Amino acid sequence: MTDGQEAGARPAVVPLLEPRGGIPPVVADEVALAEVVERFAAGVGPVAVDAERASGYRYSQRAYLVQLRRSGAGTALIDPVSCPDLSALSDAIADAEWVLHAATQDLPSLAGVGMRPRQLFDTELASRIAGYERVGLATMSEIILGHQLAKEHSAVDWSRRPLPEPWLAYAALDVEILVDLRDALEGELERQGKLTWVYEEFAAILAAPPAPPRTDPWRRTSGIHRLRGRRQLGIARALWEARDELAQRRDVAPGRLLPDSAIIAAASTSPPAPEALGRLPGWGGKATRRLVPIMWPVVEQALSLPESDLPRPSAPGDGPPPPSRWPDRDPVAAERLIRTRAAVNAIAAEHGLPVENLVSPDLVRRLTWTPPAGTEDAVAAVLTAGGARTWQVRLVAAALADALVDQPVVRAESPEVDSVPVVEADGAR
Repeated sequence: MTDGQEAGARPAVVPLLEPRGGIPPVVADEVALAEVVERFAAGVGPVAVDAERASGYRYSQRAYLVQLRRSGAGTALIDPVSCPDLSALSDAIADAEWVLHAATQDLPSLAGVGMRPRQLFDTELASRIAGYERVGLATMSEIILGHQLAKEHSAVDWSRRPLPEPWLAYAALDVEILVDLRDALEGELERQGKLTWVYEEFAAILAAPPAPPRTDPWRRTSGIHRLRGRRQLGIARALWEARDELAQRRDVAPGRLLPDSAIIAAASTSPPAPEALGRLPGWGGKATRRLVPIMWPVVEQALSLPESDLPRPSAPGDGPPPPSRWPDRDPVAAERLIRTRAAVNAIAAEHGLPVENLVSPDLVRRLTWTPPAGTEDAVAAVLTAGGARTWQVRLVAAALADALVDQPVVRAESPEVDSVPVVEADGAR
């Protein structure tokens, strides 16, 4: 849906400032938790669930507040620091559908306190598949329900104790609107004929294994593209890993200890002494100056590593090369990629879907680089093995099979010999 369509359908916006029934007391002991468990077990219908982390402040991704709301049970705000085991609550609502917004962000931290849903409705993912372009909870609340939520507390330090009352009001309001938003989106998806699609997506989220650790996570340092040579990359890797270890030990967000810009500044200049390191951009603050004696030996060691121990310019991978290299590595595959991308983009536009929700771009690249025998069934088998859902395969398999068929290349012979173009199959490379 375009912004114009969204705006035209919007109800009048009303600020939502206070939860219905006021702000409930924070549950912080076993007695209060047992009462919540009993109350929510007796409730009816879906359960709105949310979790607040302190991502910009703490290293861990643990939950520092868990919010729930259910018809007949009201709202509960639970402190998982004081009540770290919520498995009894999870069991009490196990048969209910859990409604979350951007579930993949909250499910790991909820699992950390023993809460695991068996049924799921993700309002953020549902909004994407319904065709909305801006899918944040506050935006969707305005577009669909006409409720204006405060946004200023979304990135606060939820590990703070005690939690201020305005933050608690914000947290309670998040779950207060979720079931209403769920119901509205379900109706819209049913109208568009996409309801079975989202339930396939929700089932895939619940069945997905934990994400594996990233390969070479230090390569995601902001600004690393500016570094040149393996030595500079080696310094960046060493500083990133030292910062990460220190941040984990102190439970502080890595960027609060030392910004990425400071790592890039050190890596790009290869400072000759600790004093030079301390004068670089990003190292001059009061807190970062105290890190110089800790980080200088790290830089010194990286400067002395033999070339064979330094990282390569690009990370090893099991997939195809970056698309920018395809024209040189395999021009025919590069042409195929143009066609497969165009096919996917056209189908996504036809059905009002983001391309990445229609089919994984990485899966399309893998399929295109090493295509199967060009039949729809063969393409469907590769997509399914790569994790595509039934509805996605049904929409894209035939078009991708057509796009994977290599096209003939037209080459003109030398004018002295023959001015008639010769058609030659790509297979004769």
